[in-house]
Amino acid sequence: MTGFIPAFTTNTTNRQIVLNRRPSGSPGGDDFIQRDVPVPVPEEGTFLVRNLYLSADPVQRGWATNPALTPIGAPMRALAVGVVIDSREASITAGDVVYGFFGWQDYALATPADLLSHIPSPRAPLPAYAGVLGMPGVTAWLALHDIAPPAPGQAILVSTAAGSVGSVVGQIARQAGAFVVGLTGSDDKVTRCIDRFGYHAAFNYKNVDLAATLATIRPDGFDTYFDNTGGPILDTAIRAMARRGRIVQCGTAATPSWNPPPTGLRNEREILMRALTWSGFVIFDHAARFGTAVEQLTDMMVAGQLHHDESVEAGLPNVVGALEDLFTGANSGKKLIYIGED
Repeated sequence: MTGFIPAFTTNTTNRQIVLNRRPSGSPGGDDFIQRDVPVPVPEEGTFLVRNLYLSADPVQRGWATNPALTPIGAPMRALAVGVVIDSREASITAGDVVYGFFGWQDYALATPADLLSHIPSPRAPLPAYAGVLGMPGVTAWLALHDIAPPAPGQAILVSTAAGSVGSVVGQIARQAGAFVVGLTGSDDKVTRCIDRFGYHAAFNYKNVDLAATLATIRPDGFDTYFDNTGGPILDTAIRAMARRGRIVQCGTAATPSWNPPPTGLRNEREILMRALTWSGFVIFDHAARFGTAVEQLTDMMVAGQLHHDESVEAGLPNVVGALEDLFTGANSGKKLIYIGED
């Protein structure tokens, strides 16, 4: 195993954080319980993963409310980075690093269909493969290049600009020569956007007149808005777009529940009169391209062109709180829980 793989224990018990009840709004607390079960044994075509880093992601709010994705009593659907410790699948070897749908548990019995990344020889520390080289980074890379390729002279606005997706969007756009403006929810994150991630300007939307601020910083309007929040920020940003601009809808973190559907401003007139293109992007539609994007992002990271923040805690019981932090703004960087040692 390479020096990028931390020490980890093995045992005969598989600790799982399972869904105890269907959450109302953002999941947390009594929505989950811990259960201990035997470690599964691989059968033909499967392999056993020892999870090392469990991920907490905003998309899990939707997964937790969907019975087809996370049944009551099942381990919480989640992405994780781990090491294969036993394999009966020809394409996977013991010692390989893998990233995929392994759930909140110590061990996962998986097939190649569960993988997003297969990394036989890591070129970066393992936590990066769940963050800047995982779903957040690949989402930023593919969504931006597919829907709104950045170019010199363009103005690009990014919400949750210091987050694990937004921070990568900002850096890619800046390196392409665009003028990049970030929106975030704290003064500390404003500083990180500018000093660490290279934004030309950033604003705490909570303490500025957002419409007036956007009009001042870019009187001619923005060519691209990369949106991770939706809600009131989108309602304002869409009115700051240039004609024939493009909106990348990558998240809706501002809306805690879609049942019943929320109501707000009507935006179709803005789309019409500004001749905007508004496109949604779901990363799991592009799983076949994941590996290529990981390699391109890794090249940037190794060359020192891609900065990222991680918030790593230790201990399986902390994973529920890590998910709760995402919806209160308490997190700083990609949220991960290390469970390699009891």
